[in-house]
Amino acid sequence: MPKTVSIGTQDFEYLRIRDCFYIDKTNFIKEWWENEDAVTLIARPRRFGKTLNMSMLEYFFSDKYANRGELFDGLSIWEEEKYRQLQGTYPVIFLSFANIKGSTYEKTMFYMNQILVELYEKHSYLKKEGFLSEKEIEFYDSVRFDMNEEVAAVSLRKLSAYLSEYYGKKVLIFLDEYDTPLQEAYVYGYWDEIVEFIRNMFNSTFKTNPYMQKSIMTGITRVSKESIFSDLNNLEVVTTTSEKYATSFGFTEKEVFNALDKFCISEQKELVKRWYDGFIFGEQSDIYNPWSITNFLDKKKFSTYWANTSSNSLIGQLIQRGDARIKMIMEDLLAGKTFITEIDEQIIFSQLKNNNNAIWSLLLASGYLKVIRQTMNPETGEEEYELALTNMEVRLMFQKMIKGWFSNYFTPYNEFLQALFLNDIDYMNEYMNRVAMDTFSFFDVGGKSSKESEPERFYHGFVLGLIVDLAKKYHITSNRESGFGRYDVMLEPLEKGETAYIFEFKVRNPRQEKTLEDTVRKALAQIEEKNYDTVLLEKGILKNQIRHYGFAFEGKKVLIG
Repeated sequence: MPKTVSIGTQDFEYLRIRDCFYIDKTNFIKEWWENEDAVTLIARPRRFGKTLNMSMLEYFFSDKYANRGELFDGLSIWEEEKYRQLQGTYPVIFLSFANIKGSTYEKTMFYMNQILVELYEKHSYLKKEGFLSEKEIEFYDSVRFDMNEEVAAVSLRKLSAYLSEYYGKKVLIFLDEYDTPLQEAYVYGYWDEIVEFIRNMFNSTFKTNPYMQKSIMTGITRVSKESIFSDLNNLEVVTTTSEKYATSFGFTEKEVFNALDKFCISEQKELVKRWYDGFIFGEQSDIYNPWSITNFLDKKKFSTYWANTSSNSLIGQLIQRGDARIKMIMEDLLAGKTFITEIDEQIIFSQLKNNNNAIWSLLLASGYLKVIRQTMNPETGEEEYELALTNMEVRLMFQKMIKGWFSNYFTPYNEFLQALFLNDIDYMNEYMNRVAMDTFSFFDVGGKSSKESEPERFYHGFVLGLIVDLAKKYHITSNRESGFGRYDVMLEPLEKGETAYIFEFKVRNPRQEKTLEDTVRKALAQIEEKNYDTVLLEKGILKNQIRHYGFAFEGKKVLIG
């Protein structure tokens, strides 16, 4: 009889006392304890068991849960006597920034203060037992909802001191989802303010804190050292490319297949692998997302469980407003291809708008991309990574996201494709002028691009929409070489005998073309003069099966011919 799957439970005690489905990750306790790292930052994608593991650490080490060995009975950590003796013997400070999601700096600090106040209230016995001096009680009482930033920044260090002196032992500090307020700050535009506060808090808590024994921080990203960790020289950073703790977060393939056997659905192994496998930590391949697997075990059907747990607003914004090259790479990724780039695992949020590598670094850290191969560029000496979409679930997520960009035009969009197949130029023009009016700014980067680049951004976003709807019928590429130049868009049919399409996009040059009609003619002439048909003809597609379309732009006006 398979155990009950508890969806979304992140409390270790809850799972254990109710004997719910749980994959043993207690070896993480031993591995972390035996590594002599003062401060460990572990970056893993969302829904990878970070919070559950932090809860497990609290129940294991915290003196609040002394003599609760039954929670670990039958698990790997309980096989060694010295760890049985270690359970419940340390004062622990455990807090999470997961819910600090404010649209302004003021709201963020209110949520931050709330967490700190609740933490102090949890240890209010320090005041009641007459342990604290009058001066210490004065500071304790200053930790309020309306406290200033200076008090909030040193509050964790102060609490460490009180607990260490009370218990006669240095404290362990566990901070979960440390980077949530930082990502929110980037999205809503108060980055500089939150960085200054977090830097001061972390310096006080993790560097100049003689009352701390060891600590762990978890998050999705490794925010750049210059941003908030500049003063921390005792920090061990573990990212998705690190060997440490490679199997501690996420499920291995062996663990997943054993679970499928226990739930009597062994026949689904191949499909489960196709949908949910693909994460790689260090050299450990075939890692699965726990959220997707537990949901599949519970519901027995395939769906984009992990991809649907977040709005992915930052990721969507970066791709929407990214330049043509970003959209071209997304075209390849959606087609199952890979690409090679340099990766900087220190996420520098200020570079996300201008540095393509920073975007791919964020996508890798967030779990949307996986490393296929890592090599060194012999000319630059820099490490290069071959990247691909992680799995089918991620691919479907991006397809859904791209469809959402055209959600207001979904039915007309399908009608546009029908008009294209029927060579209905009038309707194609009507549609394109309507959608271009609204979506030029949507695919722009905030007014910094030139008028000449706007159509390029537009058509690459438009091509991603084509890929989502036509991927089963056409191989769709853009800005690739054919003949004596680079065509803008090509739709190559997957079935013999079907029509192929080539699009050329041009901005009207008033010095060379009197009207948009002239620009269309120039675009069509370029297709012929540059022999863009070559790649299609070489694949056996007949000349009379290839249609050419010129798209002429002037401001937000479009003319197709």
